[in-house]
Amino acid sequence: MNATISRRLVFWLAVPLTLLALSSVLIQYFNDVAPDLIRTDRRLKAAAAAVAAHVMVRDGELVLVGGGSPLPERFAVRDAAQRLIAGDARLPITAGSAAARLRSATARIETARGPVTVTVADTVQAAGPAARFGFMSTLLWDFVQLDVTLVLVWFGIRLGLRPLKRLRDEIAARSPHDLRPIHAGSVPLELAPLAATLNRLFAMLGAAAQSQQQFIANTAHQLRTPITGMLAQLDLLAAEPAAAPLRERIAMLQEGARQLAHAANQLLTLARADSALHLAARNQPVELGAFAGEVTAKFIDRALAADIDLGAELQPASVLADPSLLDDLLGNLVDNALKYTPAGGRVTVRAGTQNGRPYLAVEDNGPGIPENERQHVRRRFYRVQNSPGHGSGLGLAIVDEIARLCNAAVSIEPGLQGVGTKISVLFPGAGTADG
Repeated sequence: MNATISRRLVFWLAVPLTLLALSSVLIQYFNDVAPDLIRTDRRLKAAAAAVAAHVMVRDGELVLVGGGSPLPERFAVRDAAQRLIAGDARLPITAGSAAARLRSATARIETARGPVTVTVADTVQAAGPAARFGFMSTLLWDFVQLDVTLVLVWFGIRLGLRPLKRLRDEIAARSPHDLRPIHAGSVPLELAPLAATLNRLFAMLGAAAQSQQQFIANTAHQLRTPITGMLAQLDLLAAEPAAAPLRERIAMLQEGARQLAHAANQLLTLARADSALHLAARNQPVELGAFAGEVTAKFIDRALAADIDLGAELQPASVLADPSLLDDLLGNLVDNALKYTPAGGRVTVRAGTQNGRPYLAVEDNGPGIPENERQHVRRRFYRVQNSPGHGSGLGLAIVDEIARLCNAAVSIEPGLQGVGTKISVLFPGAGTADG
């Protein structure tokens, strides 16, 4: 797992600060403690040499003679068998094993009677323990300072990284169609290159989406115009008396052309819904009751021809949305309901508010959608097995895409008394609408 920036900074600051603290301790040691110990060792070596000068062999025996330089208070002279010749028997034979507050030095000299060991000891001066206490105090204080410094550095880094967190939160809070550039004045100088790079990315995405919108507009014109002309020519041909023997085939061509026109319109609508750029600029207040009535009116003739009771239960409700996308959304819901409801059936369009949120709903008493298929039918080109008609499987995919752009929720439920299907689109309330 990658380490955070704050942890990396604390680590790379902790290493040199620890080395500096150790260096300070070593300097303290060599300045205060070491000189005193070195002076004591030199004095003890000189004293050991003075004692060694008094060791002589007389009548075949090792003796310590007086005269000359005075002898130190604490010393011991031993022969090769470590028998005491003179001095204090309590002194250690080797240096470094003296009792507390004693420091000793040992010298070895050769005589006619073999090697002699001279040990000299002295009480450590009062300055020695004081210096060592000062050294230990300095060591402890330096590492306390190091710990406090690292804690302060940690909090400082956390505070210093707040602008980066604000930039992250600002980008995360944006909707998919919000490609506004980041204001350079709202970020620190260190983050200005990152903000500039993101602004270039936003600009490229905006240009790509704008090109897609232009392509969709051109494709819509290129597809719809010839298909409409072909349908008109087929209608004229079917009306000709000479075409009577071919009317069945012409009707099949008409139905195929209408399905082609419907599929082309659905594909273009789906492509337009995929592009989230500049939707906010086309959003405007829409009164759902009146709007749903206008869309329903477009399907009256088709419902009458199919012997389906198409009605509407409309109440006032307002949303902020793109009217053309809402037209596609509700139109696909009504088209699906009429397509799969048998003759003599009923389709009802509803609009109003539910728990303070605007909604649109279309309910029918057709065959319904099995519960295990209700998530699958939202996918593109998916059709329920053995379903009637010749649909392309795009109707509910378009509804789902447009609802997502409007921050709305789509639910699929059974109709009244568990018969048929009710598809509802619940829009965000006034306080949660995405601008």
